[in-house]
Amino acid sequence: MNLRLTLRVQGGLLIFLAAMLLTPLPFSLAYPRAEAWHDGAFWAFLLASLLALTVGVVLYRHVRADGEMTYREGFAIVTFGWIAYAVFGGLPYLLAEVSGIRHLVDAFFEAMSGFSTTGATVIAGLDRVPPSILFWRAMTQWLGGMGIIVLSLAILPFLGVGGMQLFEAESPGPTKDRLSPRIQDTAKVLWGVYVILTAAETLLLWAGGMSAFESLCHAFTTMATGGFSTRDASIAAFGSYTHVVIGVFMLAAGVNFSLHFHALRGEPGRYWRSEEFRFYLALIASSTAVITVLIVLQGDLPGHPLSKLRDAAFQTVSMMTTTGYATADFEIWPAMAQYLLVALMFVGGCAASTGGSVKVVRILLLSKHAFLQLSRLIHPHEVRSLKLDHKPVSREVMQSVLGFFALFIAIFVLGSLVLAGLLPPGADGRADLVTAGTAVISALGNIGPGLGTVGPTETYAHLPAAGKLVLAACMLVGRLEVFTVLVLFFPSFWRK
Repeated sequence: MNLRLTLRVQGGLLIFLAAMLLTPLPFSLAYPRAEAWHDGAFWAFLLASLLALTVGVVLYRHVRADGEMTYREGFAIVTFGWIAYAVFGGLPYLLAEVSGIRHLVDAFFEAMSGFSTTGATVIAGLDRVPPSILFWRAMTQWLGGMGIIVLSLAILPFLGVGGMQLFEAESPGPTKDRLSPRIQDTAKVLWGVYVILTAAETLLLWAGGMSAFESLCHAFTTMATGGFSTRDASIAAFGSYTHVVIGVFMLAAGVNFSLHFHALRGEPGRYWRSEEFRFYLALIASSTAVITVLIVLQGDLPGHPLSKLRDAAFQTVSMMTTTGYATADFEIWPAMAQYLLVALMFVGGCAASTGGSVKVVRILLLSKHAFLQLSRLIHPHEVRSLKLDHKPVSREVMQSVLGFFALFIAIFVLGSLVLAGLLPPGADGRADLVTAGTAVISALGNIGPGLGTVGPTETYAHLPAAGKLVLAACMLVGRLEVFTVLVLFFPSFWRK
């Protein structure tokens, strides 16, 4: 592997991060504390930016690199780039002494949760956190939603060489929509759609009475399916209009962005012609119906049946798109409703969306593959191929889907076992398997809330440092869809 080329590109990414670390400064100056001319985090962002810039310039200007970028360099650049972003992007939390950030591991966890669009947090008392910190949390998710590397390809010319390797390393799903012959143009198209939808949501939230600042922050984290909020009560702190607007844009964020692109070009019929999109809507509609019936039948839950339908629909969309917002404490819902939400955590959004987890297209292909195997048992001489959108699915694609799903489940099981061993035993002396299991799938699927002591009304601050590192690793693996990270553990990867 070309280590020099990898380090040089890392330098370019850090220079870009240094510039992004300056974006919260206007908000720091706009919301000063009574005893200061800023909100208390001004110098934290300035120092973090300076550190990232220094390291970035040293790597980019003084590491000489020759040779062409291959997929090996692409995998390494993307993986180590996200780790570097979490390290430097977490410094403002530590330097500003944000409540709940006690050491570097907490800062790293919070930043990785942001860039990976997970939404799990260790910060307590969001209502009292400086506005610039709240904006930075939202910004990290917005940057991570469409992808740091994809953004860099769109605006940084020196990353143009080897762009396809970086693009595929960061977005290694089973299907890819290349909307333009040049990968830089594809990146610009995707980010253009992303910006348009973010701006539209910001304006609609602002029109509904939310402040301009909170509208922007929530639009950032909705379109990224991240789930960071500016309030301790999350979206429950706002009215039903806000719930509807955010619910609609969460639904849109979980859809393949190439469909949005074609719709903006006057081809809305592409939505319904997509088998994945129809399956996506069917899963959301059926899950919403089941959860609504369950919480209505429970009887002792407050609220009108229509408000329960709204909460059920919002939480279904939130969990399946891996956004993680909450309008209700779903831990008091019937057990069946809770476990249905957990099952949706394994599904995620569509391919080429900002949603995480397994992805709808993989679940659809796995379901079709299973049905085909059953059909062959009944009709052993039947000749039938697996198709998606009326097109045959190649053996290579199906093998990739099966391999991904096997690795995803294996990492979930292993991560749950490790975290269960790290958590202190409960009051009955037993390991809290509910907390361990749902925390790991929440991190691996980039969702945010789980059950147990990491439910929708709790934070992850009480977990041990080692447990936070395990979950941060799961966030990275899940965001980069497993293969990109795991290939780095093969000794042959590092050989020439």
